[in-house]
Amino acid sequence: MSVNNLDERLNKILDRLTSDDFLGGQGLGNEVPFYAFDYPPQDEVTVREHVKFLEGAITRRRPELKVASINLFELVLDMLNGRRLLAKSIDLQAQKGDKALHKALKAPLDAGKVAQELVDRYPPNEYSMLLITGVGSAYPLVRTHNLLNNLQPFMGQTPLVLFYPGRYDGQSLQLFCQLGEKPYYRAFRLVS
Repeated sequence: MSVNNLDERLNKILDRLTSDDFLGGQGLGNEVPFYAFDYPPQDEVTVREHVKFLEGAITRRRPELKVASINLFELVLDMLNGRRLLAKSIDLQAQKGDKALHKALKAPLDAGKVAQELVDRYPPNEYSMLLITGVGSAYPLVRTHNLLNNLQPFMGQTPLVLFYPGRYDGQSLQLFCQLGEKPYYRAFRLVS
């Protein structure tokens, strides 16, 4: 994807997120309002800066909207810190490596628990939309397709936008454009 193409796609997001069609779930049928904005992983900083821009621009354009911007990696760190597992996790990783850490955190960071923490902190019925970033940083502790599957029952009609460093073709998620594809059929591409 060229930089110009990424810029063009980024420039379409604000209009899309503030449109009545998007906010009203037009054209979704009975599907959950999950959207993915995929981008080349090397453009993470550009996309992160654009999301910060969007946080203010959305409410300037539509003051009645309440937007939650959630960094998934920071949420995971907060969860571990809250359970007094962060320092222990860092020590475990340093002493025994990534595999041991991943195994030890599998239960505390189960996708269902992460989804529950997210909706407890950001109740979907209190927000106009949820923007999720930090997906690449949270990998492999949290797998995106598992998280989205676990969020479905909680979201109602509140749109969720996943900023995804990789590819999403409407059928599967491929993190970093390299890892094996994971089927996920319930999200729509935010913009082309």
